Amino acid sequence: MFRAIIRILVSLLLMLSPSLPGLMDLPVPASGQDLNLDSRFELVWQDEFEGTELDRTKWQPEWWVTERKGGFWHEDMISVADGDLIITTAYFDKGLPIPDAYKNWFEENPGFKPYKEGWYTACISTQGLHEFKYGYYEISCILPKSTGMWSAFWMMNGGVVNVDGSGKDGTEVDIFESMFYKDEALGYGDCVQTGVIYDGYGEEMVGEGLGKYYANNPYEEYNTYGVEWNEDEYIFYINGVETCRTSTGGVSQNPEWLLVSCEVAGENGVAHADRHGTGKMNMKPGDTAEFIVDYVRVYQYK
Repeated sequence: MFRAIIRILVSLLLMLSPSLPGLMDLPVPASGQDLNLDSRFELVWQDEFEGTELDRTKWQPEWWVTERKGGFWHEDMISVADGDLIITTAYFDKGLPIPDAYKNWFEENPGFKPYKEGWYTACISTQGLHEFKYGYYEISCILPKSTGMWSAFWMMNGGVVNVDGSGKDGTEVDIFESMFYKDEALGYGDCVQTGVIYDGYGEEMVGEGLGKYYANNPYEEYNTYGVEWNEDEYIFYINGVETCRTSTGGVSQNPEWLLVSCEVAGENGVAHADRHGTGKMNMKPGDTAEFIVDYVRVYQYK
């Protein structure tokens, strides 16, 4: 009922002024131009996640030394089945074993503790394998059903950390971030967030949140989230309808890699409520949450 009231309020505010819901930090439906994908773009790269394991010619599991926020990234949480990529989040009271690829690193860096008790999830990226410049980038997915965590589809370039007053050398482009499961206080429950970041992650960081946008029952059904990136601006879409656009930072002029990730809110491997608004973890040990991805596709202009 409360969600319905919020949506009615948003509709009334949109009638008064399209900018009012955003000024009040309320989610809004996608209402801009249609994508017109087939007439403007051609498919140049894709993963439909067929088979029974991750295609290592397209993706690599991302590794974060010992902790990632309030949990851990570990490649054992990645699986492929029935045409989907599945990133599972679960609790392990004795941690998970160090992957073979990292054992030498831990031996050479004894100051870092190996994986330990906590929540485990995962991230995959195309870094070092496939990087792209301009075009349209889209994911089709079902979001994980849990508070205290968020899933995302994003782009990165090493130049993001350069503090030079510009995003042209590299921008973190958050095509979507999901962090509002069951957060009904302001009607956020079925929405995702979009934004861009450049100039590193310290005091000089520049970030622009572009708003919160409703998807269609995203924790139970597949929705598509995409961005059109050209030399002038980023244009974001949900289910082929524009949500917002920006040229903040001047727009990255360098190739970027793709990431598909889940993270647990918190720090130092300890889960708790987070500044991103995820709330406290509502899962208990023994519970799991799944981020289910149908496909990732990359298009370039015809």
